[in-house]
Amino acid sequence: MTVAPGLRERKKQRTRDALIRVALELFTTQGYERTTVDEIADAVEVSQRTFFRYFATKEEAAFAVQRMVEERFLQALAERPPGEGPYDAMRNAVLSAWDTIGEAIAEVVPVELYIRSFHLIESTPPLLAVHLRRSTEMEDSIARLIADREGIGLDEDPRPRIAVAAFSGVMRVAGQLWVRTEQPTLESIRALTERYLDHLGPALEPRWRA
Repeated sequence: MTVAPGLRERKKQRTRDALIRVALELFTTQGYERTTVDEIADAVEVSQRTFFRYFATKEEAAFAVQRMVEERFLQALAERPPGEGPYDAMRNAVLSAWDTIGEAIAEVVPVELYIRSFHLIESTPPLLAVHLRRSTEMEDSIARLIADREGIGLDEDPRPRIAVAAFSGVMRVAGQLWVRTEQPTLESIRALTERYLDHLGPALEPRWRA
């Protein structure tokens, strides 16, 4: 019997989501480096070969939800009105992404597990190193999007990279402070992000003292 493509794709998606969910649960309870691919696959009752059909490495599974969050932001940025300036477009895009990302995350893993995985990344040196590398790649993607929006050449005009570096720095600080709070939530990261982005302009004033 031939399985309809829609059913087949849904089954593949369920398998992928289950692998992500189990991987993050194991990573956050027993440690990233102590968890093996075989353990993840066994818990989902699939073969190691099936795991590698979806993810090239454990690392990919660890960052799967984070990648989805980043893609949601890039999509939101691409859809911002062309009349918005670069900073306003980035600010509004990240806030609108946080407004809707909770539902998207919950379709894959519990939001509480995503938050725990954020802690894991920040506290696991190998994952933190990957996170910093991926952050640099993300900044480049954002800068290219901004340059395209403004109709300028990224290699000739330094402003997109400078604007994105300032924006990303604020996001990094907000994220670091967020994971240190007693009860981090998606609502609190949104609020913290908005508050810190609002301080970017005043922080760049030439004088702080009256």
